[in-house]
Amino acid sequence: MDALTTRAAEEYHRLLHDEKALVDELEERFFERIRQARLMFGGRVLCAFPRPNFVSPTAYEAIRGVCRQIFRAVEKVEARLGEELWDRVDLTAEERELVRLDPGYRRSSPTSRLDSFITTDAYRFVELNAESPAGIAYNEVLVEIFLELPVMKRFQERWRLRRFRSRERLLDTLLECHREAGGRQERPTIAVVDYDEVPTRSEHHLFREFFESKGYPALVCDPRQLVYEGGALRHDGTRIDIVYKRLLTNEFLEKVDELQPLLHAIAERAVTVVNPFRCKPIHKKAIFAVLTDDDLQALFTEDERAAIAAHVPWTRRVREGHTTWRGRRVDLPEHVRAHRADLVLKPNDEYGGKGVFIGWEASESEWEDALAVALRSSYVVQEKVDLQRQSFPELSPRLHFRDLIVDLDPFVFQGEVEGFLTRLSGTSLANVTSGGGQVPAFLVEPK
Repeated sequence: MDALTTRAAEEYHRLLHDEKALVDELEERFFERIRQARLMFGGRVLCAFPRPNFVSPTAYEAIRGVCRQIFRAVEKVEARLGEELWDRVDLTAEERELVRLDPGYRRSSPTSRLDSFITTDAYRFVELNAESPAGIAYNEVLVEIFLELPVMKRFQERWRLRRFRSRERLLDTLLECHREAGGRQERPTIAVVDYDEVPTRSEHHLFREFFESKGYPALVCDPRQLVYEGGALRHDGTRIDIVYKRLLTNEFLEKVDELQPLLHAIAERAVTVVNPFRCKPIHKKAIFAVLTDDDLQALFTEDERAAIAAHVPWTRRVREGHTTWRGRRVDLPEHVRAHRADLVLKPNDEYGGKGVFIGWEASESEWEDALAVALRSSYVVQEKVDLQRQSFPELSPRLHFRDLIVDLDPFVFQGEVEGFLTRLSGTSLANVTSGGGQVPAFLVEPK
């Protein structure tokens, strides 16, 4: 936090300390508002923290600039390395077949999210969610709820808040991709496609309502319920023009025999799919091993190298052999063993904290077992980032204050940032799936 946002948070907390009526109102009605808005994840409320993340305009522009450089570097290695990148990030044979499908537009990841932790000196990006980033619709509805809180209205007597427009930018991106792919419908029908049983289903319906409010026919559907005939993809007789694909590629491949209508429609360009399967190589966590590879730094501009050095931790695919670390040649497995307190092991292609081993929380024997798992699987090892905790109010159900890890995740649309997902957690895994919570973010300035 910079000085401005520190002041803003302190004044917000002061209101909660000094104004009992504001606290009583939160304890009585906050969770009711969350449930009424269907802000649920797998049956639990998404937010128990009645204070937003404050971002100063100066910090926002700095973050946008860094993300721009990192995303350019990602797209550069994608373009320059070609299929060599697929080998570097350990793409499977089945994934390669899907990646070869041409979506009809240029960008592999029109909508993505760079996930970072707030650290003791700034922030460090630990992965790129280039495939199906969640949280945009949840975030925008949280914004609307928070703006109506009495404590927020009191806060705005002295502070000016500006909201981000991530939801609008997502819709613009879907339409831009559709037009680039040759779509000519004035009001294309948008289908939010994922399995019915996923915990984010409520967000899909929030998107449907938003698209319809902007004048675009929309539906939410399970890909197993789609039909492809006569050159059109349909759900219950409704023709679909744009597939907003929330279905992950590995989950698609698990049921690919049941999803042939969707696959044929994508292959024959009967629909515009966003994001396309082509995003898979840069979605793998090993893309950060490519960005931090000493042998590839000549590909990048000075600004890109500076952004990577300052904001992307050292990352490598886990395998037998040698690599470089801080300019020195090291045996990678031996290096991982010797630096347990400074490293984390992650599956190359998972989410929600599944399969993650945190070195500084593991015993020597647990770490050895984790390394054995990583060596026989597709894993990356990444250098620890020094996390900074911030104080947030929490309702459980009474209000108290708690020091939490802050996960600050800029949404990236067509290479440019618009808004953030902010997740809070008491553990090193700051994601909603592993039990964290989400709060909205605002730009903040004194009046």
